[in-house]
Amino acid sequence: MTLELRPISLGALSAHPLRGEKGEKRPGHLTTSLIVQDDVRILIDPSLPPRVLAERLDERVGLTPDAIDMVFLTSFRPIGRRGLSLFPDARWLIAEPEREAIGVGLIQEYERASEASDDSLLETLRGEISLLQRCESAPDTLVEGVDLFPLNGLTPGFCGLLLADPKWTMVIAGDAVATVEHLVAGQVLAEAHDLKAAQASLGEVVEIADFIVPGRDGLTPNPIRRW
Repeated sequence: MTLELRPISLGALSAHPLRGEKGEKRPGHLTTSLIVQDDVRILIDPSLPPRVLAERLDERVGLTPDAIDMVFLTSFRPIGRRGLSLFPDARWLIAEPEREAIGVGLIQEYERASEASDDSLLETLRGEISLLQRCESAPDTLVEGVDLFPLNGLTPGFCGLLLADPKWTMVIAGDAVATVEHLVAGQVLAEAHDLKAAQASLGEVVEIADFIVPGRDGLTPNPIRRW
């Protein structure tokens, strides 16, 4: 078995609070990574618009969208799935707790919109429900050496990926660890659904990972550990 991680696009916060930034200074987007295990290709968080993401795939790894076998979403937030339509033939995967929590919320919103006869909102919600139905509940192991790593807090069912090797462990953390600065400061994003749970999830990443892929940064050694 050969296991490889390739960066496709490095994410950025629209405003970085730990740099004292406020307002919308730049377009926000997530880090997109590619895992290659033998002949299986898994793309994580296709955050860029489809045309831009297709260009990045070609630039970084010389692949076209039809070469992707699976797309894994760390959450169902729109920022992490802008380019999802680029991969109609791939399996779309998301952690089951996230899928269930989002599904319940969408159904409740749909019922309220129906009572209010809000046709515009109903159309939007139908699209979201259809998209969620297209996403499969991810198995605990995507391929050998790549396992789900629940990181509840930012959203009810937020989930990263754990890549394991006999000599090291790596966590693709998504926005559960937003940036290297957040990692060093031990801070999570203020918009977390459950701040206490998000803080605990950050602690789990720090405890287990030798290397970390944050949601808005590139691969970094765990700075808390002594190398």
